[in-house]
Amino acid sequence: MILSKEEMEKRIESGSLILNPYSNDSQQPASYDLRSGEDYILRKGETTLVHSMERVELPVDVSATLMCRSSFGRRGVLIGGGYVDPGFRGNLTLCLVNMGAEDIELKKGERCVQIIMHEVTGGKTLYNGRYQDSEGAVGARN
Repeated sequence: MILSKEEMEKRIESGSLILNPYSNDSQQPASYDLRSGEDYILRKGETTLVHSMERVELPVDVSATLMCRSSFGRRGVLIGGGYVDPGFRGNLTLCLVNMGAEDIELKKGERCVQIIMHEVTGGKTLYNGRYQDSEGAVGARN
C-alpha cells in the first residue's frame, strides 16, 4: 500500500515519520517532492550526486521508492537507484543523470525527486548500513 498525503501527515504529526524541514508545497496526494540541499549544475552527459534538503527518518513499517519528477524527466534527467529501507535516517543522496541536450541548473530548495512511501507489514528489522545518518551527498562507500 502507498501512503496517502493524509497518512504521511498523520505520521509526521505523531513523530513516527520525519521529513525535516517539511513543506506543504512539496506534499502531493501520494508522494512528497524532495528538495535539493544545495545549488548544483547537472552537466549534460554526467552523473551528479545531489543531497536532499530534507532529513528523512523512516519507521519500521515504511519503505520508500525515489523517482525523478516528470518536469526533470522531460528535460532528460534520470535517477539512478532509488529505494530506501525502513529505519533509514539522514539526507538522501540522489544520483541524477543528465541525458538531455543541455546543462540544467538546480537551485537549493528546488523540488527535484519524488519519494513514494510504502507500508511494510510484519517487518522488525531496521536499516543499519553504511549510509545511516548521512549528511550531504555521500559517494559510494566500500
